[in-house]
Amino acid sequence: MGAGAIRGRLLTFRRAPIGASGAGSYSYIDDGIVLIGADGRIEAVGRADELAARVVGIPVAQHPKALILPGFIDTHIHFPQTQVIASYGAQLLEWLEKYTFVEEQKYADADHAARNADFFFDELARCGTTTACCYGSVHAASVEALFAAADSRGAGMIAGTAIMDRNGPQALLDVGKDSIAASRDLIRRWHGKGRQRYAVTPRFAVTSTEAQLAAAGTLLREFPDLYMQTHLAENRDEIATVRRLFPNDPSYTAVYARAGLLGPRSLLGHCLHLDDGELALLRDTRSVAVFCPTSNLFIGSGLFDYERLASAGIRVALATDVGGGTSYSMLQTAAEAYKVLQLQGQNLSALAAFDLMTRGNATALGLDAEIGTLTAGAYADFVVLDARATSAMAHRMATVRDLEEELFVLMTLGDDRAVVQTYIKGKPALTPRHRPPPPIP
Repeated sequence: MGAGAIRGRLLTFRRAPIGASGAGSYSYIDDGIVLIGADGRIEAVGRADELAARVVGIPVAQHPKALILPGFIDTHIHFPQTQVIASYGAQLLEWLEKYTFVEEQKYADADHAARNADFFFDELARCGTTTACCYGSVHAASVEALFAAADSRGAGMIAGTAIMDRNGPQALLDVGKDSIAASRDLIRRWHGKGRQRYAVTPRFAVTSTEAQLAAAGTLLREFPDLYMQTHLAENRDEIATVRRLFPNDPSYTAVYARAGLLGPRSLLGHCLHLDDGELALLRDTRSVAVFCPTSNLFIGSGLFDYERLASAGIRVALATDVGGGTSYSMLQTAAEAYKVLQLQGQNLSALAAFDLMTRGNATALGLDAEIGTLTAGAYADFVVLDARATSAMAHRMATVRDLEEELFVLMTLGDDRAVVQTYIKGKPALTPRHRPPPPIP
């Protein structure tokens, strides 16, 4: 007998949808039950009438009209930038210097990091996100606070300190010349503890010397099950700067390849301006290009060419990229991804978007056995969505004919208000304190 259960309309994906209809790519049960074990994992999934006998005498969370999906997964977000979001009027390199580097220096203070970690996880939960790949600041205290907060909530995070040793304020440049040693210490204490995983995190080639990038590659070889996350080809001025700093490398991507930073667990944010040789490097190393639509638009970096990358055989994930990104909501992120692709004569169906936010991102992380689907053995991380959460959504839903249209309403009009509840390891993550106060009259 399980420790608890959740009942409602269940939706989970089996594979990436092909075409607008996505036939056979997902499983939908209009009245289903997910049985949750004492370990916070899924014991069984099925129709309510089939599992009714197994839930007798245990608590069942009832969401009869809502959609229940695996919790959303954000593959690129900056934890120290929660108060950088919505900073006006600069492109990438100026934006970093004017806003980001100023804010990140505050994370040397462990108390500041801990306070902001609580806010960060509350905000993710309000938006239905249960797993994220997070950049810390250069300070070990920032990642310590992040992992501690995640562990206390039962959530699984992938995170690392954003190491840099040039082209930034002195306070952020390889503090004490020991960022690799500090990373190794965090790895030994946190990587694999509970659900936490470490990502080696050079901010980007502009802020790391060849020696630091090589040291990051050495760390990856020392601990082969680590992740690596960084930025690649986001902005044309950034690319020109990398060419000046690494004149002997044929491309930006080649800088990372030479340092040993590319591979199946490598997550490269943006990937907007790549030549054919760079696409081949990403394909051959099975590295992941991370699509960050709201930040690409907000900072004016460019448009992600999904069709070109996917056709080249490159694995793609989707992410918010807060604080350059403008929303913690994966629903709003998907809405902007749709518009970015529309501008290029491409399409993102609602089925493809919801697959990306769940199973697709989990697969990109190599974690599809643990998260991203409603299947036995996976963690009981869920998001419960109401497509009638606002008056505009309810008005539109009056004419909706099928599940795919409902998903498109959620994707284009939805935000945190559409999230009824978020569950982490089968336990509700949202309480009244997570809801914003009513507007001032």
